[in-house]
Amino acid sequence: MEKVLKKKENYTIDATGKVLGRLSSEIAKMLQGKLEVGFERHIGSGNSVTVLNASKLKMTEKRKKETMHETYSGYPGGLKYRNNADIITKKGYAELVRLAVYGMLPGNRLRAPMMKKLTIEE
Repeated sequence: MEKVLKKKENYTIDATGKVLGRLSSEIAKMLQGKLEVGFERHIGSGNSVTVLNASKLKMTEKRKKETMHETYSGYPGGLKYRNNADIITKKGYAELVRLAVYGMLPGNRLRAPMMKKLTIEE
């Protein structure tokens, strides 16, 4: 059987006026290659995604204050919570988009190579 090489796509998305969750799920689908005909979940697609104008995302004040992200250092007492407003002030909207996409990708060996193919510009 002959193996067919897939063409790697370069996607560009303008985030102006889009909601974070819906934008992130579209990015995750593109990175996984689910929009292509020859999708295979155990093979990385190699697609790259560039997000423009991440700072112009549509987000309510309630969403900024009430949505929490947790990190754990592995040590006792090392559990920390941050809300979206803290992440935006310290690292910007790009980090918020990166966290959302990271959570929507499958947690296997393909996640790290897919995240390297994601470029976010404020």
